[in-house]
Order: sequence, then structure tokens, then C-alpha cells
Amino acid sequence: MREKDHYHSLLPRVLWSNRALTLLELILVVAILGTVSGIAIPSFLAHRDKVLAQEAISDIAAIDLVLQKYYAENGKFPDSLAEIGQDGNKDPWGNPYQYLNLANDPKKNKCRKNKKIHPINTDFDLYSMGKNGKSTLPITSQPSWDDIIRAYDGVYIGLVKDIL
Repeated sequence: MREKDHYHSLLPRVLWSNRALTLLELILVVAILGTVSGIAIPSFLAHRDKVLAQEAISDIAAIDLVLQKYYAENGKFPDSLAEIGQDGNKDPWGNPYQYLNLANDPKKNKCRKNKKIHPINTDFDLYSMGKNGKSTLPITSQPSWDDIIRAYDGVYIGLVKDIL
């Protein structure tokens, strides 16, 4: 009976030592996890940026429709987004959407511009400052490349860098 008890007391130690991970196995697992993370995380972040940009595009298209309806009913565009109840809207990055009625800027000093096209809209500017939250009037400037804009009087709504 003692021999049997002695055998049972050794059994957990033997099983544990057979199931224990060696340092080499741990290093291999950490290396595999690091490699998978190195591939998956940037892919996820790029996908998330595309989804957020698409959300901003949809928001701008919806605000554009409200502005067009306002124009149809009043014969002019509003002076601000507050007049159409859209002033509280924020882009996916938490910044307010930018709007400028070009009738209020006759010299076109505050309107968005491209190299050869100044202004890029003839009715109004509507845009998001994008992920970096920065923007400049010339859309060719680097801080504006991630902006989501309405351009060419609504013919294009999308990322600046896609039309440069």
C-alpha cells in the first residue's frame, strides 16, 4: 500500500513536468503572436480609417441633401448649418463639419481651392477636417489630404487625396 501511495504522490509531478512549456516553446509562441499582431493591427486600423471616412462621406451627402432642400424652398442657401438644424453634427473624429455659403464670400477669400480650380464649388463649401483635424484652404496642402470634401458642386464627395 505504501508503494501505491508513493506512486500517486509522484504522479502529479510527473504529469506536470510532461506538460510544462520550455523556454524555447514560450519564445516561439510569443514570436508567432508578435508576427500575427504586426500584420493584423495595421490592417485593422486601415480598415477602421476607411469606415470612418465612409461615415463622413455619408454625413456630408445627407447634409448636402438638407441644404439642397433648403435652397429649393427658400431660393438661397442658409448662412450657417444652424439654420437647418445641422450645427451640432460632428464628423467621426469629433470635429464639427465645416460650411461656408459662398454668397457670403464674394471675393472667394475663405473658400476651398485646388491648383487650377478656385473655388472648388460655386454654391457652398461643406467638408470634414478629417482624421488629423487640420485643414487649409488649398486642398493640395498636406494638412488637407485627409479631409472629406464636397467638391465640384456636389459631383464629388470623398477624400481629398483621392482627387489630387
